[in-house]
Amino acid sequence: MIPSEEASARRREIEAKLKQEEETLSFIRESLEKSDQLTKNMVSILSSFESRLMKLENSIIPVHKQTENLQRLQENVEKTLSCLDHVIGYYHVAKDTEKIIKEGPTGRLEEYLGCMARIQKAVEYFQDNNPDSPELNRVKSLFERGKESLESEFRSLLTRHTKPVPPILILDLISGDDEIETPEDMILEHLPESVLQDIVRISLWLVEFGRNQDFMNVYYQIRSSQLDRSIKGLKEHFRKNSSSTGIPYSPAIQNKRKDTPTKKPIKRPGHEHDLRVKHLSDTLNDKHGPAAGRDDVLDIEIDAYIHCVSAFVKLAQSEYQLLTEIIPEHHQKKTFDSLIQESLDNLMIEGDNIVSAARKAIIRHDYSAVLTIFPILRHLKQTKPEFDQVLQGTAASTKNKLPGLITSMETTGAKALEDFADNIKNDPDKEYNMPKDGTVHELTSNAILFLQQLLDFQETAGAMLASQETSSSASSYSSEFSRRLLSTYICKVLGNLQLNLLSKSRVYEDPALSAIFLHNNYNYILKSLEKSELIHLVAVTQKEAEESYRKHIDQQLKIYQRSWLKVMEYLSVENLPTSSQGAKLKDKERTMIKERFKGFNDGLEELCKIQKAWAIPDTEQRDKIRQDQKKIVREAYGAFLQRYSHVPFTKNPEKYIKYRVEQVGEMIEKLFDTSA
Repeated sequence: MIPSEEASARRREIEAKLKQEEETLSFIRESLEKSDQLTKNMVSILSSFESRLMKLENSIIPVHKQTENLQRLQENVEKTLSCLDHVIGYYHVAKDTEKIIKEGPTGRLEEYLGCMARIQKAVEYFQDNNPDSPELNRVKSLFERGKESLESEFRSLLTRHTKPVPPILILDLISGDDEIETPEDMILEHLPESVLQDIVRISLWLVEFGRNQDFMNVYYQIRSSQLDRSIKGLKEHFRKNSSSTGIPYSPAIQNKRKDTPTKKPIKRPGHEHDLRVKHLSDTLNDKHGPAAGRDDVLDIEIDAYIHCVSAFVKLAQSEYQLLTEIIPEHHQKKTFDSLIQESLDNLMIEGDNIVSAARKAIIRHDYSAVLTIFPILRHLKQTKPEFDQVLQGTAASTKNKLPGLITSMETTGAKALEDFADNIKNDPDKEYNMPKDGTVHELTSNAILFLQQLLDFQETAGAMLASQETSSSASSYSSEFSRRLLSTYICKVLGNLQLNLLSKSRVYEDPALSAIFLHNNYNYILKSLEKSELIHLVAVTQKEAEESYRKHIDQQLKIYQRSWLKVMEYLSVENLPTSSQGAKLKDKERTMIKERFKGFNDGLEELCKIQKAWAIPDTEQRDKIRQDQKKIVREAYGAFLQRYSHVPFTKNPEKYIKYRVEQVGEMIEKLFDTSA
């Protein structure tokens, strides 16, 4: 029973599922039928839409094409109208700009350049599109007129605003005193900023659009004149204001000096003239007549020239800076070369004149002229690096001008040095120019003063001498080489001087005076060498020069002392009787003693009278010679007097024993003293 119920239940369950599946299948069939129907409807709709779309497309495409053509036609019309307006504008350019072009660019440069730009475009249009048009000639003519006006404005602006740099400003610019507070990079304002900008704009336009380089010639001519006038103004400033008390610097510097009186005075560039130089110049010119202020004028001229050289360098540097703003780069060096020519040539001509004057003076044996060469040459050499830097890129002929002047000065200076040495050796004055008192000869003082100047210009003088050397060692001479040359030269001058002094000393008839003369000169030379440190320069090639002079001095002193031998012979006891009180002397013996006393007295008086008029300028040497001679004479006279003062060789002893030992010493103390 139970199994049959389970089977029935199982069957019912299966039948229920079967029925359910059948219902599902029936639903699916219905759905498929509906789907087929929808598909058919959609296909029908799409077919209808496609048909309509094709119809629409066939209708729209012709319309679209027609519209596109219409738009293109519209654009062409607009472009044509625009071109017509543009072309018509070119035909109106001449009329619109003619008035402004005629009136010129003064005061309205921007507007003027704008008009020139319009005219230029019109010219280009007509040249490209209608070269036979009368309008082309009109705008061309207007363009040329405008260009000429711009060139004229360029010249006018430069001319009106280009002024010489004031001398006091130049002096501030070249001042070399570290203690004066001046701007490190002082820049000159040659042109007002607004004017400079206008000039630069015109320059750029003329180069880019004007196709014209004539304005560059105008520029260098105007600026060249300004540079030359600035330097000449500085020179004239020196001539008018220079005095023996100083050099005319700017008020700013003068005020600075007043506020700080403890500071050193301003150094003039390359200036080494002092009272010793002036004294030497005066002394050397005494032979040729009074200088009558010539040396003061010469000193001012030297100062002026040295300052003008420095001024040229600074002003040329400033001019180049200005030029780079106005002139196109590839024309700058050539324009600058032309700009500086006049001023540079004037400096070189003046330098050549100085050299020429020095040569003429050397021929006359006026050796003060070499003093003009030394400071100028040294300054030119010191300034040469700056010169070379300023002249970079200029023509070779321009660069070679300064080296040529330096070479000329070196040659002339070397000639002066050699000629001076020869003149020292061959100085003809012997009898008429000899000091009667045996003091230092003028030739000696002149020679020493001249040589002392070489201490201030050792490198310059050494380079002068080295420049004349042809040996291989001189081709690349060092400072040590030139120093040895200078030492050799000084030794040569001193040797020539010594030979000349020996020759001159023979003029004196009295050997003692000749010895005093040589002693004075040798002593003066030695002391001068030691005081001026010339001895160190001499020692470069003559190690024993100092010792040699001392030997010469001692030798002359011994020769001088021989002048007393004749007097001292009277004090010799040789062949005289032995002194003994109360002993009766023979007449011959008394006479001998009398003659000895009388001979000594007369000899002493004569020597003192003669030698009192002689001179020994060196106080130390004078005192030493007096003391040495006094010691010798007093000892000998004292011994002689002690021996025979109590001997009855005469009834009038005061007649023969005229002087006490102290009096003899006092007489010798008055030697070499004309005031005694």
